[in-house]
Amino acid sequence: MEEVWDACTDPERLARWYAPVAGDLRVGGTFTQGDFGSGRITRCEAPRLLTVALGGDPAPDEIELRLSSTPDDGTVLEFEHATTLDSHEIGGQLYDAVYCMGGGYGPRLVTLGEHLSGTLAPDVDATMLHTLPQYGPAIDQSMSALAELIEADKRR
Repeated sequence: MEEVWDACTDPERLARWYAPVAGDLRVGGTFTQGDFGSGRITRCEAPRLLTVALGGDPAPDEIELRLSSTPDDGTVLEFEHATTLDSHEIGGQLYDAVYCMGGGYGPRLVTLGEHLSGTLAPDVDATMLHTLPQYGPAIDQSMSALAELIEADKRR
């Protein structure tokens, strides 16, 4: 679990699979995450729980990482992103919030797995995952799952 925690909280490691992260990385501290904007750490219980608020004040988005151990010494990572917005601006472009957030995490979670297993190619630029063909299937899978959830929600 410590290895996964470190990959999700160390700025040098985050830059490899997620985005460049810089700033005050402690509870109450603010940080930037490349083109994804700024955030503030609201809760940290290392190595099991990290909650960050993203955006302005009050923050419209919240991300929570929850880590737990498995009986075989593995780690389960639960990742939750909640938003109150209909759209997000990233790098000067406006995107639908649900599709934008959900579609963007698929390839990042794949690259986290590659990073942890030592198979992430050294020339992969985490800020450009959406343009790399090898991560297209992860994006497609994320988008399909989101579309199914949205349709199920509409039927309720």
